[in-house]
Amino acid sequence: MERNIVVESIKGFLPEKSDVEIVERKGIGHPDSIADGIAEEVSVSLCKEYLKRFGTLMHHNTDQCEVIGGEVKVDFGGGEILRPIEIILSGRATSIVNDENVPVHEIAIEAARNYIKKFLPHLDIEEGLIVESKIGRGSADLVNVFARNKEIPMANDTSFGVGFAPYTTLENLVLKAEEFLNSKEMKKKYPFIGEDIKVMGLRVKDEIHLTIAMAVISKYINNASEYLAGKEDVLNELNDYLSSLYEGELNIYINTGDNEKGDKPSDFYLTLTGTSAEMGDDGSVGRGNRVSGLITPYRPMSMEAAAGKNPFNHVGKIYNILAFKIANRIVEEVDNVNNVLVRILSQIGKPIDKPKVASVEVEGNNYNEQEIKEIVDEELANIKSITQGIIERKFRIF
Repeated sequence: MERNIVVESIKGFLPEKSDVEIVERKGIGHPDSIADGIAEEVSVSLCKEYLKRFGTLMHHNTDQCEVIGGEVKVDFGGGEILRPIEIILSGRATSIVNDENVPVHEIAIEAARNYIKKFLPHLDIEEGLIVESKIGRGSADLVNVFARNKEIPMANDTSFGVGFAPYTTLENLVLKAEEFLNSKEMKKKYPFIGEDIKVMGLRVKDEIHLTIAMAVISKYINNASEYLAGKEDVLNELNDYLSSLYEGELNIYINTGDNEKGDKPSDFYLTLTGTSAEMGDDGSVGRGNRVSGLITPYRPMSMEAAAGKNPFNHVGKIYNILAFKIANRIVEEVDNVNNVLVRILSQIGKPIDKPKVASVEVEGNNYNEQEIKEIVDEELANIKSITQGIIERKFRIF
């Protein structure tokens, strides 16, 4: 094969073989996830505009977004906005093509507002939100690399992506816990559940502990008793669901910072809008979940902020998504493979389908190394499908 694909046995650490494992997920309404989501929405919106106008993508990276917390007064049954949440959009984007102006700022601001409207439905975007775009034009060298792209894009950076499969039991439970609490079914049954949900998972041997911070929306709660009863109902629902997935000892804690003997709104995790960004908690792109959807300190991880990077030739985004896709395929399709770790490294200005190295570490016995190499080669040959999949929102970004 002309691609540099290296397959070897895993020689390092596997979290499932440790007595202790820690995993975290910041839910869709966490300020860092809000920043990630908006940055990605801006990128996708720009991609669609470039394709509509020019039939091709243009250079951009909108992976700089700051969520600056506001200020509210919260009471049982409601509250009021004192100072709105501010969102500052930054990064770079192509705004002029062949003397045609592209309204980058207008597209970005509309994308941000639409994202908030969809994923934070309790935030009044007219009274509680300010969006400002400071997106600039791209640097000449990176725009030049983008312009040189022919059939296969040239990498815009020397960077790497990391992926692994399968998820450990704890990783799965942490991810599913947040998704369950933020599901449409749970929101319909318990409308007081806010979108800002953070799950911290701990496994000590076979004993699992999940500590959950769950924003509660004040307009649905009239007093302390209602709050505590609602929290207990949600805990029982979550425990029933996760217990169906895990037979070992499972301990779930929700809003452990509450003063359960108190009776004031400030004794509980009450919010007006469903996110802690309403009251001084700030957010930034790349400070939360990786492409896995998790924060996994017991795993190799890329520190690259994938959200908002262009999906055409930014390997910091493409390779992270591709590494997980390759790892999952190997686990699913190759016999005798238990665990896979994939690392892909680029060189700036070189074709993204021919990385400097694609490294695959495998745990298993008597697996077919050639079959693994063929999967990696096939995925690299088809790497442009990642771009389209990102625009169509087929892949998890954070």
